[in-house]
Amino acid sequence: MATEKLQFHEMGLDDRLLKAVADLGWSQPTLIQEKAIPLALEGKDLLARARTGSGKTAAYAVPVIQRVLASKQSVREQDVRALILVPSRELGQQVQAMMRQLTAYCSRDVRVADIAGKADVSAQRPILMEKPDVVVGTPSRVLAHLNAHNLLLHTSLEMLVVDEADLLFSFGFEDDLKNLLCHLPKIYQSFLMSATLSEDVQALKELLLHNPVTLKLQGSQLPDSSQLEQFSIQCEEEDKFLVIYTLLKLRLVQGKTLIFVGALDRCYRLKLFLEQFSIPACVLNSELPVQSRCHIITQFNQGFYDYIIATDEHRLADPAATSQPAGKGKKNKARKSKEKEYSVSRGVDFQNVDNVINFDFPGTVESYIHRVGRTARADNPGTALSFVAHTETAFLSEVEEALTGDKAESSLKPYQFKMEAIEGFRYRCRDAMRSVTKQAVREARLKEIKQELLNSEKLKTYFEDNPRDLQLLRHDQDLHPAVIKPHLKNVPEYLIPDALRGVVNPLSNHRRRKRPTQKPKPHGVAKSSFKGKNPLRSFRYTKKTTNKKPSHSK
Repeated sequence: MATEKLQFHEMGLDDRLLKAVADLGWSQPTLIQEKAIPLALEGKDLLARARTGSGKTAAYAVPVIQRVLASKQSVREQDVRALILVPSRELGQQVQAMMRQLTAYCSRDVRVADIAGKADVSAQRPILMEKPDVVVGTPSRVLAHLNAHNLLLHTSLEMLVVDEADLLFSFGFEDDLKNLLCHLPKIYQSFLMSATLSEDVQALKELLLHNPVTLKLQGSQLPDSSQLEQFSIQCEEEDKFLVIYTLLKLRLVQGKTLIFVGALDRCYRLKLFLEQFSIPACVLNSELPVQSRCHIITQFNQGFYDYIIATDEHRLADPAATSQPAGKGKKNKARKSKEKEYSVSRGVDFQNVDNVINFDFPGTVESYIHRVGRTARADNPGTALSFVAHTETAFLSEVEEALTGDKAESSLKPYQFKMEAIEGFRYRCRDAMRSVTKQAVREARLKEIKQELLNSEKLKTYFEDNPRDLQLLRHDQDLHPAVIKPHLKNVPEYLIPDALRGVVNPLSNHRRRKRPTQKPKPHGVAKSSFKGKNPLRSFRYTKKTTNKKPSHSK
């Protein structure tokens, strides 16, 4: 007989912490929380592997807060007791947000400071002089403050957390982390939280942990097929644009969707292509400030728009970096580290994502897992659809082999789809693509950067002192990166495949979503906006259904 699941109120947590957990709507702990929190409260070092979306952040945040509260009962002196290291600024903001939610009823006793942002070290000094109980930051920023004597840890630190541990070395933080260890006390409790147990994580384990308990909680790093359905479709470059147009314009993909491509230029190429058909989408651009990127993610989570186009961290490194002269290695490494602090498939908290579309198939199994791991989180269902060109079939085979394991059935099912059924749309796609030139992509990126300059708080003072520069920037010629052709906005009914007539509304255009009137559900209890149905099922039909409406499975 299965043992009963350990509940939050049975873990010996402070009442204020339990009240915050209740406010978040967490009726019971996830598997990683159930196993990790009691061990952490016993003082054990932990190495925990659990898939994306399993609740790893709360699994260390709860015991960190509990220990700080317990320390305050015996030691009144204010000091930094916990350090949380993260690989990206976005993740730093999200960790701080989670900590603030959990300390809602004890914020006076547990102060949290996020120093992962772009602010100058000198500007963050006053925050650290107040000695917050918990400090969140990237290894490079924490080390900068330690070297500037803004932060002292060697006498007060009790807990060290490394979140997304498998990314720290790949993001270029290896040297910073090793130098940082010289500033820590000899005895402290450590947690390593990771989605994978890579060689880098094993190296970190040797550096940081002392007789740790290792938790490997999921054999599979993605949910099973009852929660996450994964499909692949063989299509070449032009067909990718044809299929994505059909899916989005005919509303055959419903709900919030992440679309991953292989390079930043392709993000804008796809965005400009979709704009031709009045399909609004946002691009997460690593060239923009972290505040702007986080604002885009926040609005996406709040339901302002449905589609985000992004790359992942494996594609952001300079492809020419490996062929640079030897004398420039350090400079390139720093640049690569800076670029990789931006991550979409990892370290960004997208909420209630219904679908992930791999417009360009990822080059590694790890990247596939972390992309697809953005959907089907907690108990919500999700769907992943991957476009696979003939040059990408080797990557598909690697992913299928890794995910299938000992199972007889493949995790990625072929998407039963007849390209000839949508041939009528091909000329419209070609017409749109003619407007999306390299020059149009370059101008679109430039236009977005200019708009960011106008909105920048840091430049307001400069523009007040130099109004002519602002006028020159504002009165620069309007950029029209791609000529919008009005006839592409609507879909003529005669072009809709017979199998889909009556299912889609050809006149229902995409409109920019207005600000939601309903208050967003709290993180942890919000359900998928598609209410359990698979958004792609209405589009999947076999050869026998070419003259019938597609069937909807339960």
